[in-house]
Amino acid sequence: MPVVNPEKLIALQRSADDIRNICILAHVDHGKTSLTDALIATNGIISPKLAGKIRYLDSRPDEQLRGITMESSAISLHFSMSRRAAADEVPVQKEYLINLIDSPGHIDFSSEVSTASRLCDGALVLVDAVEGVCSQTVTVLRQTWVEHLKPLLVINKIDRLITELKMSAAEAYTHLSKLLEQVNAVIGSFFQGERMEVDLQWRERVEERVAAAAAKEQERLERKAAKTSSTVISAETESTATNGTDGDFEERDDEDLYFAPEKNNVIFSSAVDGWAFTVRQFASLYEKKLGINRSVLEKVLWGDFYLEPKTKRVLGSKHLKGRALKPMFVQLVLDPIWAVYEATTGGDKGKGDPVMVEKITKSLSLTIPSHILRSRDPRALLTAVFSAWLPLSIAVLVSVTEYLPSPPLAQVNRLPALVDASPAAEHVSKSIRRAMVEFHTDREAPVVAYVSKMVAVRASELPQNKRKAGGMMTADEAREIVRQKRAEFARARIAAEAESQKGINDMGDALNSIGLDDEPEPEPEEQAEDPEHLIGFARLYSGTLSVGDEVYVLPPKFSPANPHGLPKPPKVIVTGLYLMMGRGLESLITVPAGVVFGIAGLEGHILKSGTLCSQLEGAVNLAGVSMGSQPIVRVALEPVNPGDLEKMINGMRLLEQSDPCAVYETLESGEHVILTAGELHLERCLKDLRERFARCEIQAGEPIVPYRETIVNAAEMAAPKDKSLPRGTVISHTTSRQITIRLRVQPLPTAVTGFLENNVGIVRQLYAERQIKETSKRGMVDDVEDTVDHGDVDANTQTIDLVSMIDFRAKLQDSFTEAAPQSETWSNVVDNIAAFGPRRTGPNILVDIAGSCQKFLHDEQQAQQPDPDPSRGPERSEILTAKDFSDKISYAFQLAMAQGPLCSEPCQGLAVFLEEVTVAATPEDQSSSKDIHGRLTGEVIKTVRDSIRQGFLDWSPRLLLAMYSCEIQASTEVLGRVYGVITRRRGRIVSESLKEGTPFFTILSVLPVAESFGFSEDIRKRTSGAASPQLVFQGFEMLDEDPFWVPFTEDELEDLGELADKENVAKRHMDKVRVRKGLPVKGRKLVRDAEKQKTLKR
Repeated sequence: MPVVNPEKLIALQRSADDIRNICILAHVDHGKTSLTDALIATNGIISPKLAGKIRYLDSRPDEQLRGITMESSAISLHFSMSRRAAADEVPVQKEYLINLIDSPGHIDFSSEVSTASRLCDGALVLVDAVEGVCSQTVTVLRQTWVEHLKPLLVINKIDRLITELKMSAAEAYTHLSKLLEQVNAVIGSFFQGERMEVDLQWRERVEERVAAAAAKEQERLERKAAKTSSTVISAETESTATNGTDGDFEERDDEDLYFAPEKNNVIFSSAVDGWAFTVRQFASLYEKKLGINRSVLEKVLWGDFYLEPKTKRVLGSKHLKGRALKPMFVQLVLDPIWAVYEATTGGDKGKGDPVMVEKITKSLSLTIPSHILRSRDPRALLTAVFSAWLPLSIAVLVSVTEYLPSPPLAQVNRLPALVDASPAAEHVSKSIRRAMVEFHTDREAPVVAYVSKMVAVRASELPQNKRKAGGMMTADEAREIVRQKRAEFARARIAAEAESQKGINDMGDALNSIGLDDEPEPEPEEQAEDPEHLIGFARLYSGTLSVGDEVYVLPPKFSPANPHGLPKPPKVIVTGLYLMMGRGLESLITVPAGVVFGIAGLEGHILKSGTLCSQLEGAVNLAGVSMGSQPIVRVALEPVNPGDLEKMINGMRLLEQSDPCAVYETLESGEHVILTAGELHLERCLKDLRERFARCEIQAGEPIVPYRETIVNAAEMAAPKDKSLPRGTVISHTTSRQITIRLRVQPLPTAVTGFLENNVGIVRQLYAERQIKETSKRGMVDDVEDTVDHGDVDANTQTIDLVSMIDFRAKLQDSFTEAAPQSETWSNVVDNIAAFGPRRTGPNILVDIAGSCQKFLHDEQQAQQPDPDPSRGPERSEILTAKDFSDKISYAFQLAMAQGPLCSEPCQGLAVFLEEVTVAATPEDQSSSKDIHGRLTGEVIKTVRDSIRQGFLDWSPRLLLAMYSCEIQASTEVLGRVYGVITRRRGRIVSESLKEGTPFFTILSVLPVAESFGFSEDIRKRTSGAASPQLVFQGFEMLDEDPFWVPFTEDELEDLGELADKENVAKRHMDKVRVRKGLPVKGRKLVRDAEKQKTLKR
């Protein structure tokens, strides 16, 4: 293949109609990188013989060793083809620029999929022909639906149906038909969910119009004092409401959403064997032979259509008249492919049939080199036949150019929805919206670009630091490059051997010294001289961007409603533009709209993603990308050498910027913690820290798994601590005995807890709106941003629809009514809610019955009623009241909910009723009330917090464990071993189903996150690599066991004994967390068998 010069690719960027921005999405090990290799080989970057083996875009050593993709990589490809405007015209050469992004398929790196999909206009969705639709297949299909990408289905690994499952062509056709139905069923579920949501919104609008029209009509009738029957009124209002702009509900046609081979949006392929085809391709092959028009053949080659052998007529299934004819897809498409496999790799000894090969090549008019025909390698002959007959790159790239849209066409369809979903979309400038949708590329057009992630690149790999093409390399430089490559591969090999065999550390050192016997000492100097630079991975939507231009960097929380608010978006100078070429970069001077590119100069200004815009007023914020997986695994890190602490901190900040899913935190205890999506993601982050970003030895502690604490009304509970009071009620006094507080703790109904968990974003929005109103009234505008952004950034925060406080109150009241319709406890709770917690947004509520706190879910007029209280004025009254301590009580509630009494983990599902707050009169001889108020502040916070914890422990406490949803595909031979591993780790099997037509079972289970470390490796070892799990964080699940339970009945004492031989799993989890946090553990012995202790030296 001829090598394509970068100058040619840069020239093609100016022709927007000939650009295709695509990403490859699939489940892990479904063949994305192998398919990409075949496409890269068309540009002469790698040899076609190495396609599928070299894994060119897997540039990391650990990606090559594990055989999976961990980072999304981009490359620009050139593709040319001859096109005829009409059948009788001369073909014209047409050139295209394909910007291709290869994304990971492992669930731990699904955030890379989210960042890649926003930059593209179309997607190649790969599905394994044997494994079918898997968990990540559904995820990537949902991603294409959310991002409004046009998908192209590629059914890959069809060769496995022949070589592994030994299917006949007819059986394979049935199997592929069912697989296509499964994929379309997933797409249909997305359409149905969206249609129901649109239908609900339409009905709500109609009801609002009916109500408004009825109210208006009622006012008119009252003014005229006319007597009209109610039926006439309702008919008139109904007609006036439905005759508006919305009118009748418009059904959306879903015909174009589904995959169908006759629509040219399905490709059948085998990336490892280098072949692929579409129905249109075979229709053009058989057009002259059968004498049937190609457009007709495209419609009948797939489906229940049959070819009459004698008359060459196409028959439907109704006209078979009992004849056993093969479907046309089997007879004309699959049978020849099966024949090629049988001729090349079939036979008794797997060496094929040379006579049949010669017959096939003649019938297909193929020219195969003689040295390949004489080759003893059947695979080489198979690949040669298919590359000459059905080359994979031609089928895929032709379909991409014909079916997937160009940037101008895609932005017309995609961007209106993306802009409308952005924050404060109504304040976006019309000129910016028009430039993005209409694809303005002139220099005067506003520049809008989206940076999906920051990519770390070594300084030596930047184009300005590389040798110019054609320059001669000295012998010393060549020797140094060889030595570096040997060192890199030697370290990767030793790391792989150390993982599989724990006891060969000494041997690894020996191998390292043997492989690097030149000069191992200069390595730290090389690392010090080769720093990491962060390059933005971006897509330009409008305008033209050049080196030296100044643009504003909009953070993810930027709102065009307040463009000059804090933090003020910085203005940066573009220091470099790059063409992404997989493992390398090429310098650019100017980038037009519609191009995927790299940009330098953003380091320190963008944390993970952001928007670039040439103006602040009316700018659009595109940075709201929903991540596929959220960081759940926390690990505390510390350097082996304490002097390297600053290097480690700087390295963790670099890692946080360059990884879309990694989060760096500093705990109150001073620990430096990194949050990752899973165990494999954690391994990659630690490797990057040690070798690239921090470049020092770092040791990681045990993973910190999140828990939640709650209470239940169990059948067997200890008696209340104070039998004269209801359960959970606590009456406590401050240290000075001046304030008495009575409160009651009670478990929330499960439905209400779930409702609050699902609406965290709405609560946060309502709280932010209230704080903005209060601060604006007091003139404290500068504190608005700090108030809104306070607290942690919840990973589950997504773009939410604006909901009024009245609607939220109504929905919350409905959930209380449905959960406990007959209970008076929850009848007036919503009106008395003073706060949510923890962090003001959690699934716990503070209910103020005493009237001491300001109500949260009150509208503005009701919230202003307590304002006349003299205690709120600048000059505080001499008499202290309970309202003076309302904010202290709320703060104590937040503290108690953030750190529960079991193991200082956040609480969930609690309702705290503040029943009475009594303040004793201040003696006249004491100091002023202002001094007393300051002294009582700490006492009130401590008393309320401790009282809530006492009320918590009056019920039956429970721990909620973080749970993974686990999907495993395994054959019948290893099914029992998979069950054994899941059971040993306290997992639970949810379902088991056999994939029809295959010997594989799909096992769905749930597994505690605390038990999941080493689970994937354990499964692979037990099954000899035949099964690999996919773990997705599902949420928290209650462990129905009291951590304080001890046997006390006669039967329990007789069965278990006084020491309770049955292990209390909840207590084990609780004690483990308390030990990690340095909290006291009841019954724990620090020293056991002291006389048998030995020193380390002995």
